Amino acid sequence: MLNIEKKTNGSEMTIALTGRLDTTTAPEFDDVIKQSLDGMSALNIDMEALEYISSAGLRVLLSAQKTMMKQGEMKVIHVNETIMEIFEVTGFSDILTIE
Repeated sequence: MLNIEKKTNGSEMTIALTGRLDTTTAPEFDDVIKQSLDGMSALNIDMEALEYISSAGLRVLLSAQKTMMKQGEMKVIHVNETIMEIFEVTGFSDILTIE
């Protein structure tokens, strides 16, 4: 189960994720991102309440980052220990901007 909450402030968007970003929920997250990035120059992905991320979820993050590199910046914020560990093991901590 994944809850996706979007907040837009001008050309900056924050997407807060709650629950699990896995094979089942990644396509929904991907759709939300693809529909939302037009005209956005900053994307923040808030992972404070994210319990788990799978390789499918990581792929969506990578895709979002590639898109945002063309039009602005993407930050991953409020990353908890569990998710940070996954980022470190997969090397995503070197790829993503984490605050």
